[in-house]
Amino acid sequence: MPPLVECVANVSEGRDLGVLDKLKTALTTIQGVHVLDQHLDEDHHRCVLTFAGTDESVGEAAVAVAAKAVEFINLTRHVGRHPRIGATDVVPMIPLAGATMAQCVQLARRVGARIGEELQIPVFLYEEACDRSFRKKLEQIRNGGVEALTRRMQTDPAWAPDFGPARPHPTAGVTVVGARYPLIAFNVTLESQDVSVARAIAATIRAAHGGLPAVKAIGVELKSRGCVQVSMNLTNYHRTPVHVAFEAVKKEAANKGVAVARGELVGLIPQEAFAQAERYDLPCDSLTREHVLEHRLRQCGVES
Repeated sequence: MPPLVECVANVSEGRDLGVLDKLKTALTTIQGVHVLDQHLDEDHHRCVLTFAGTDESVGEAAVAVAAKAVEFINLTRHVGRHPRIGATDVVPMIPLAGATMAQCVQLARRVGARIGEELQIPVFLYEEACDRSFRKKLEQIRNGGVEALTRRMQTDPAWAPDFGPARPHPTAGVTVVGARYPLIAFNVTLESQDVSVARAIAATIRAAHGGLPAVKAIGVELKSRGCVQVSMNLTNYHRTPVHVAFEAVKKEAANKGVAVARGELVGLIPQEAFAQAERYDLPCDSLTREHVLEHRLRQCGVES
């Protein structure tokens, strides 16, 4: 069996189902690509598309999604709660069965070069695909939004994109492409409408502020649901499992007199991390076997 690579493409559209169908169709036209999951959020105005296959097929699919996003997503009219700098915002390559990180790094660079050249979108490499520490993390590139990134691109040679033009695409912005190990996107909704509470909790628990190791977190308002949310990326679930992150949010919320509503898994979760969380019976509708990465792969006839 050839090496298997996963891609978790984040696109800046979470409301127009017609556009999302077009993006998904772009994936299904690529031979050898298995679409594993689609998670959309109206308030974040974002969709996460998870697909897997050989490195060649995944690379073709990633470029196809980015091309379709240029056609149908206009970032100048985009208003959402999640930070973003591009129509196709983030495109990470993740090694699965038989694949190495080195292969994913090379794939990320090939995909980035094609998006830059064929679509005329500036591309920044991140995580394992980037060799510059000051712009290796996604939050470093996104800092200040597309406007601040544009100023850095125009005034600081160290912030020239890795591929593509030196200015953002007029409607598609900037795309970040990289290679990383699996992470878990996990949100906790609070029984509150005060976004400052969610932001304060996120600041307390994130690793950058001395909180939980390998945790990134932001607080966002969910207007359509009439509540707020702590949105997290668990970049190493061995260091901070899902249940530990949930309990940390719950504890900090209680300290502020706020109750936790439910947890929410975004995308898929590795089997090992699911087994960890399953023992704790967390209030999370999406934390089920149907959202386990390995289970989805088996459903597609692919072994992980």
